[in-house]
Amino acid sequence: MREMKEKKHAKFKGRLLFVGFGSVAQGALPLLLRHIDMPSDRIRIVTGDPRGVEEARHFGINFTVSPLTRENYRAALDPLLSKGDFLLNLSVDVSSVALIEYCYEKGVMYLDTCIEPWLGGYTDTGVSASRRSNYGLREEVLELRKKYPHGGPTVIPTHGANPGLISHWVKQALVNLARDIKKSHAFPKTKAAWARLAMQLGVKVIHCAERDTQIADPGKRRFEFVNTWSVDGFVGEGTQPCELGWGSHEKHFPRDGRQHRYGCKAAIYLTRPGASVKVRSWTPMEGHFHGFLITHGEAISISDYYTVRDGDKVVYRPTCHYAYHPCDGTVLSVHEYAGKNWDLPQNKRILMDEITDGIDELGALLMGHARGAYWYGSRLSVHEARKLAPFNNATSLQVAAGVMGAVIWAMENPSRGVCDPDDLDFQRVLEIANPYLGNVVGAYSDWTPLKDRGRLFPEDVDASDPWQFKNFRVV
Repeated sequence: MREMKEKKHAKFKGRLLFVGFGSVAQGALPLLLRHIDMPSDRIRIVTGDPRGVEEARHFGINFTVSPLTRENYRAALDPLLSKGDFLLNLSVDVSSVALIEYCYEKGVMYLDTCIEPWLGGYTDTGVSASRRSNYGLREEVLELRKKYPHGGPTVIPTHGANPGLISHWVKQALVNLARDIKKSHAFPKTKAAWARLAMQLGVKVIHCAERDTQIADPGKRRFEFVNTWSVDGFVGEGTQPCELGWGSHEKHFPRDGRQHRYGCKAAIYLTRPGASVKVRSWTPMEGHFHGFLITHGEAISISDYYTVRDGDKVVYRPTCHYAYHPCDGTVLSVHEYAGKNWDLPQNKRILMDEITDGIDELGALLMGHARGAYWYGSRLSVHEARKLAPFNNATSLQVAAGVMGAVIWAMENPSRGVCDPDDLDFQRVLEIANPYLGNVVGAYSDWTPLKDRGRLFPEDVDASDPWQFKNFRVV
């Protein structure tokens, strides 16, 4: 493994508790040990299953298999956390809202990569689709700002690679666009100024555009679901209602679209699971591709962050959503899973050591401005990832780097209350994360979702504005 310079970004005197220890947590642990000055005996892991025990033992970290439930989580956490400590929640099926409120009461910092409900919450038909969506879960977290109006410990929901780093890549892309289009070195300092810059540049659509080309030997087997990160995490978000931030330029509301009747109203949802909806997108190495419109927190927070209002009227907002082409083995897994009426096979495998080649190309694709389309993000190969840190593939390391960047920012800013990824200092987070992201690049393109279309069959498109959602959607 290539030696990384072990620069200590933060000194932490509290305790650090991992809740959950899947592939992302296993990948993040060596980064945190490398760049945070704290003794390893102040780090503990509480998880619902024994996966990762050997990785924890490798670093001498205390590891306990004890699933957290609605009934036991307070009693389980009380001996492990006190004021000034840090809870890093990388679990599934444990309520983020419950843990965040607990951390507020105890004075404990908090970070997760996805706002999770309790087990079964994603598919609970007793709760409306709107309330169990990522939009609804985010609104629950934001309500805590009202309940605890005077700050409190720093709480960062939804910060890994995407959501997380994607918000910082959007800001860096806007700075680059301002330089190249307006010959301006504008550097906004406030949410309102960032939103005005995006509006002035004419950005209509933002994709989190990702193409994962990692391949494994053995590959996907029959009746097996494989993925390059959490299978349960991907399946959970893939079966949630499809969600996207809804831009002010959109003229064609989807037939299966629904609006939320509460909250910021920056996003809509479709009455279909995200893993059943495909959209057209583009990355520099892959070119154009079809990706799954999987619900993600950034689709909501980015559209909300870049909203410009005149009084109560929205005068500008970009459409924002995920466009995810996972590794080919995962695409086959989704196809089989959907064909079985969304009945998940018992056999699940996270691809790690068996990966033989490939990259994860992940970035922010900003479209509609004077230069057409601009992608900014990370190209990380599995070979480079293995040189940079143990227990990682390309996908897990991108997420782990985002986790580390936000954890360190929180330790440097311990009393900020609830923060969306967009609220963090993007330069500081990227400074910490970039050494683990391979080639971080920007690329312009003349691509649109209408490019090279119509050669086989006529389609219902809006040729007057290529950046309409109906042009992106694959039907």
